[in-house]
Amino acid sequence: MMSELTFYTNPMSRGRIIRWMLEEVGVPYTTEILGFGEQMKTSAYRAINPMGKVPAIKHGDTVVTECAAICAYLADAFPGADLAPPLKHRGLYYRWLFFAAGPLEMAVTMKAMGFEISLEKSRMAGCGAYADVMKTLEHAFSENPYVAGEHFTAADVYVASHISWGLQFGTIEKRQHFVDYLGKMSERPAYKRAHQIDEEATKKLQAAS
Repeated sequence: MMSELTFYTNPMSRGRIIRWMLEEVGVPYTTEILGFGEQMKTSAYRAINPMGKVPAIKHGDTVVTECAAICAYLADAFPGADLAPPLKHRGLYYRWLFFAAGPLEMAVTMKAMGFEISLEKSRMAGCGAYADVMKTLEHAFSENPYVAGEHFTAADVYVASHISWGLQFGTIEKRQHFVDYLGKMSERPAYKRAHQIDEEATKKLQAAS
């Protein structure tokens, strides 16, 4: 697919997940950096994402928002990058991609904000109890080197990004499986390229403010 690909982001946002994914895909793309606040709330950008948040991508006439959805889309749109398993082997791929987008994100966000779900009310929350989320996440690395099996996929980009932030800010427990997995992911050339690009963009924004 040769359509132009535009990436809307801010280097101090979840856009870092998609930057890494784009570097793994390895196709040319244009970056539009938006400042928090007014730039993300303009009518022009709300036509891309009505939430007025980044990241988002536009690929030809197709617009995709939400990090997990963007990762899944890019893996399918550019199959040459080999970032999604064949359909019959996508059970683990979909499980962990959307576990991270749902229960994991919800649990760590509530922890960061100081909310704690009581055991009696844990059934009411999609994430359940925080301890169960950590135990379940650790299970992802108990049998396979990557979350979807023997090979790196888009699900690893998404899950590893959550673990990276969680360990950095203390919202994910520092378990050895998480530390080892993140260490392996951070050695990928695409991860290093993406990190450098966003660090340089962050410095430019900070210097301009």
